[in-house]
Amino acid sequence: MDLLKYEKEYNIHVYETGPEGCLTIYSLFDYLQDIASDHAVKLGYGRDDLLKQNNFWVLSRIYTEISSLPEWNGKIIIRTWPRGTDKLFALRDYEVRYTDGRQIALATSSWLIVDRNSKRIQRPDNTLSMYNSDLPREKALPRNAAKLEPAPADSLNTAAFSVRISDLDVNLHTNNVRYVKWIYDSYSLDFIMNHIPLSVEINYLAESHYDDTISILNSEEKDKEKIFNHSIVRTSDNTELCRLKIKWKKNHI
Repeated sequence: MDLLKYEKEYNIHVYETGPEGCLTIYSLFDYLQDIASDHAVKLGYGRDDLLKQNNFWVLSRIYTEISSLPEWNGKIIIRTWPRGTDKLFALRDYEVRYTDGRQIALATSSWLIVDRNSKRIQRPDNTLSMYNSDLPREKALPRNAAKLEPAPADSLNTAAFSVRISDLDVNLHTNNVRYVKWIYDSYSLDFIMNHIPLSVEINYLAESHYDDTISILNSEEKDKEKIFNHSIVRTSDNTELCRLKIKWKKNHI
């Protein structure tokens, strides 16, 4: 396979499934983070490569549409590729399929390169900008991840909790997948057992750190299908850290 396209097989472990026996949405995002990291290393844009320039990657936006979620002990294949740039964003797309070719999910993500000291966003270099930029049909989804609106101020507010050591990544920031897990845990067990996610869209807005106190605003849109908007907020300064929009459908099985 072309170096610009990379695929990897994953086994669905029992600890990556939820109470309904299927891969959780946050475990799916773990996989996407994992394969993006592996491929970036192969392309010469891994974490250590960027640190040589005193920079690091930040996931800014990601959008995925989900057809189904595999069950425990299944095998899946994830394929990923860079897709050029959009202004300051470096774009990366994904396909997730069963080993027999059936589709599980499609996703697109937007990344930023940030200076470690100044925290200023750096413009992607010409090589990143050219990756697959001449292959418009290689888009996983019709659009890039979008800018989301915050959950309304009158949304239901969950009980506050603290960022734990197990939430942190190697940069001592909250791992981006943890935000998805926090949202997942804000739903009732009955809801999770009786609904299937159709799409998940995320905007990452600010960092959080160990012992920050967090609350989540949850709001349901009135629509044919259940759509929920979420805002994750640090309570000490009311900083909005992350926005998520999840569309669900009733599980009739």
